[in-house]
Amino acid sequence: MNKIMTVLLTALISSNLFSQNITLESFASGFSSPVDLQSAGDDRLFVVEQGGRIKVLNSDGSTNGTPFLNISSLIDTGSEKGLLGLTFHPDYTNNGYFYVHYSDSGGDTQISRFSVSGDPDIADPGSEFQIIDYNQPFPNHNGGALNFGPDGFLYISSGDGGSGGDPGNRAQNTELLLGKLLRIDVDNPGGGNNYGIPGDNPFAGDPSKAEEIWAYGLRNPWKFSFDSETDDLWIADVGQGAREEINKAEIGEAGVNYGWRCYEGNLPFNTANCPDPSTMKFPIAEYPHPTGTSITGGYVYRGTIYDNIMGYYFAADFGTGLIVTVDPAGNYTSLGTFGGNWSSFGQDADGELYIVNYNGTIFKIKGEILGVEDMNSIPLTIFPNPAGDWFTMKVGRGALGTVQILDLKGSILYSEENIAAASKEIETAAFAQGIYLVRVTSENGVSVKKLIVQ
Repeated sequence: MNKIMTVLLTALISSNLFSQNITLESFASGFSSPVDLQSAGDDRLFVVEQGGRIKVLNSDGSTNGTPFLNISSLIDTGSEKGLLGLTFHPDYTNNGYFYVHYSDSGGDTQISRFSVSGDPDIADPGSEFQIIDYNQPFPNHNGGALNFGPDGFLYISSGDGGSGGDPGNRAQNTELLLGKLLRIDVDNPGGGNNYGIPGDNPFAGDPSKAEEIWAYGLRNPWKFSFDSETDDLWIADVGQGAREEINKAEIGEAGVNYGWRCYEGNLPFNTANCPDPSTMKFPIAEYPHPTGTSITGGYVYRGTIYDNIMGYYFAADFGTGLIVTVDPAGNYTSLGTFGGNWSSFGQDADGELYIVNYNGTIFKIKGEILGVEDMNSIPLTIFPNPAGDWFTMKVGRGALGTVQILDLKGSILYSEENIAAASKEIETAAFAQGIYLVRVTSENGVSVKKLIVQ
C-alpha cells in the first residue's frame, strides 16, 4: 500500500469553496543518496545518486537492473561532493546528448556531456566530452544543478567555493565562476573552449570578467528551475545561519546581483566594500532558521491534474522536512513539515511534481481536483471555455445578479452587482493564463464554475 502523508491548510476563500490540500504518495524507493530527478521527455524519470550512478525510473515505479550511467570511478564523494546534477539536451530525442555536474577525483567541478547508446536505457560510458571545469577551494558549496533555459542555453549553478561566510568574497567577484549562475552555449563552441559565450551574457566581450556569468551573489544555489509557462527563473539559495531564500527573475534579466555575502536574504551579513544595495535583487520570499536550515528548490506546478496548486512554486528544506509554496507575487505559504530530508524535486513530461528524500524514497506530490461544479444550485453556462480575450456567462433562469471572478487563492479579480440580464460578456484579455473560478449569486441560488483562460 502506498504511504500517504497529508497536510491541510486554512481555507483560502472566505466562502470556503475549497481548502488547499497536498498529499505525498510514495512512488519508488531503494535509491542510494538520490540528489536529482530528471525527465528526458518521455514516460521515464532518471534518478541521480550522489555516489555516481543514474538509474532509470519507469512510470510504474520500477527501476531497471542496470544503471543508465555509472561514473562512480570518476568522482569524489566526500562532504557535499559527488554526482550532483543532470539535464537532457532539448534535442535529446535526435542527438542523445545529456549533461552531468560532478566533482572530479580532485574535488573540482566538472560539467560533461555524455551520449546514450543504442539501448535507450543505457548510456555510453566512454562518450564523455568535457565541457567546462573550475576549481573548488573547499569541499562544500558546489552548487550542483544544471538546466537548459527556454533560450536553448545551458545554465549551471555554482556555489561560492565553500567554508563559511564566503571568506574570499568570491560570490561578488565577477572574475571568478564561484557563487554564480553560469550560462553557456554548448551547441556553438568558440574561443578555444568546448562551449561558446552567448552574446547577451552580461560580461560577454569583456576579457577582464568571467564571460560565462549570467547572475552572481549566490551562496549555494543547490537547485534552480524555469517556469515552463512564463519562462521565469527561480533560484533557491542555501543560507548561512539565519535565512533560506528564494529568488525570482525574468528570463532576460541579465547580470543580477543576488547579494551574498553582503546580505543573507534581506539581512546584512558582511557589507564591507559592498556595492549599493539598490543594485542588488533581494529574495521574493525567505524563511528563518530554525524553521529550516538548508533549502532545496523545486518547480512551478504546471501539470494538468491539480487545480489548487496550479502556478505555485514549490521548495522544501533538507534539514527540517518543511515544504513551502510561493505564488508569482511572492506570497509564501508553509505547508508544514513532512519528516523528509528533501534533496530534490522532479517534474515528469506532463508537468506533475515529485519530491526526493535523501534516504532513498521518491514521493509524488498530489493536489486537489476541485469539484466546484457540484456546488451549483442554478444552471450556469460559460462559453467559450477555455476563453481567450472574452467569455459569455448565462443562467438558465432569472437574472445573473452578482458576478465574481476569483483566482485559486481566493482573491476577487472582478465583481459586478445587480446584473438584471440573464447573460453577460466579460473581457479577459488582461487575465494571465490559468484557472479561475466564476461565481454567480442570484435570487435563485449560487453557482460556481471553473474558467480556463488561455
